[in-house]
Amino acid sequence: MHNIETIVPKVSILVVSFNTREMTLDCLRSIAAETRIPHEVILVDNASKDGSAEAVAQAFPEVRLMAETENHGFAKANNIAAERARGEYVLLLNPDTVVLDGAIDRLVAFAEATPQAMIWGGRTLYGDGRLNPTCCWRRMTLWNVFCRTTGLSGTFPKSEFFNSESYGDWQRDQEREVDIVCGAFLLIRRAFWQKLGGFDLRYVMYGEEADLCLRARDLGARPRMTPEAQIIHYVGASEQLRGTKVVMVLKAKIRLIRDHFPAWQRAPAAWLFRLWPLTRYGATAALARVKGSERLRDRAEGWREVWSRRAEWWNGWA
Repeated sequence: MHNIETIVPKVSILVVSFNTREMTLDCLRSIAAETRIPHEVILVDNASKDGSAEAVAQAFPEVRLMAETENHGFAKANNIAAERARGEYVLLLNPDTVVLDGAIDRLVAFAEATPQAMIWGGRTLYGDGRLNPTCCWRRMTLWNVFCRTTGLSGTFPKSEFFNSESYGDWQRDQEREVDIVCGAFLLIRRAFWQKLGGFDLRYVMYGEEADLCLRARDLGARPRMTPEAQIIHYVGASEQLRGTKVVMVLKAKIRLIRDHFPAWQRAPAAWLFRLWPLTRYGATAALARVKGSERLRDRAEGWREVWSRRAEWWNGWA
């Protein structure tokens, strides 16, 4: 790590942690081991109860630690950290990641080579080395909402036509323009972040980076991803349906429809999307009965719970 008092950082690395002490320490170790360009790390700890802030302060005294007494959530905590950033670039990096093979240096070099993109991302892997495809997404459209609700995207997951939001079976193994870069590994010029006003705090959980990237596209950005910058991102490797998380994702998706769809598409898209948990429940329950699968029954029950809580997510984040 460079001396923050004497070196002007090229990139400010923002990490927001909450009760992820060991993963956060592993993430910081990987940054130190794999990053050669001048950089600073600004870590906002959202009032963790597992000793995260104390462990970081002891192991990494050079990290600019903000040990908060309240949980600000992801969006606000990153906005707070960015206010203290000094780098030309700002990199959002999740604490449940491990930097591989100079990934941050490679991503900044990619940004320098493709300045017109204005937002950049890399390739993410699960802990076992398999592709974690959540590093980038195509924007929601009336068509892909229809495919999601009717089950076409799940029936034809490898098709970019029917599963366009996930880019079908694309392995994230070529450089290309994308609509949305995941906030777990997102690089942006600090001046452009400031022009955008950072994250929109109406997105309490989830959807923040989608909104940011779509607002950036409205200003001429064309986000790009490169497979040359690669990290491990653990979340999702063995994730199961969890009602509260899905409720928050639904709230974010409805808000994105209201904010970023053409006016004439907002009502039909929202109504279609609201039916998605119901169709998922029906299809999963039917499949569980046919196969006699306990796992599918559990998933169907999860979707039933989400549908029963529809009053919470029906209109999206306020």
